Amino acid sequence: MSVDGKIQALNNAIREAVPHMQTIARENPNASVLMRCVRFSTGATWHISEPTAIRDFRWVDLHAEGVTDLGAALHLVAEQMQVPPMNDRSLPPVISLVSDGLPTDDYQAGIDELLALPWGRKAVRIAIAIGEDAASLEAQDVFSSFIANPGIRPLQANNPEALVGYIRWVSTAVLKSASSPASQSADAPLPTSNVPLPPPPDPTDPMAVADVW
Repeated sequence: MSVDGKIQALNNAIREAVPHMQTIARENPNASVLMRCVRFSTGATWHISEPTAIRDFRWVDLHAEGVTDLGAALHLVAEQMQVPPMNDRSLPPVISLVSDGLPTDDYQAGIDELLALPWGRKAVRIAIAIGEDAASLEAQDVFSSFIANPGIRPLQANNPEALVGYIRWVSTAVLKSASSPASQSADAPLPTSNVPLPPPPDPTDPMAVADVW
């Protein structure tokens, strides 16, 4: 499948996940669920710049272009993990990295900057690799470095169905766990998040779907 096809599948998966996130937020009125998004290609910018309450959130489609400046994207995220804008009473943020290839800039500097911050370390960090270009050992090492938690593995989406399943898992099961009061632990200097996560779904058998990346 083309890069444009992968991006469109991602747009569809996120748009489908939004109502599920809104349901989770309604079921947990004591937690304020806010959404933002960074777009990274040649450079990185905020795709959705303001923290937006999930009840008001509307997805704006991404478009495929440029290279893969992951380090620049993580720098933007790290800026928002400082105190302020974060505060000591925040619940652990969920940071989802979705990419279809190897970084083209100094990604390790971005990871180091993020993990040097208490809220960067306490965030639940999930990585979804799209397609065979992101399935190499080198790419998996990048995603594992970002996750920095031996209990969480990178997720490999090789077809649209698997991508939808993983995006829905992050937006429901992971969000629900991170939004629970028991997940709030801003004082402990943990190297990784201590939020217990349910297991991710098994990816759809690629032989049973029309598109395989």
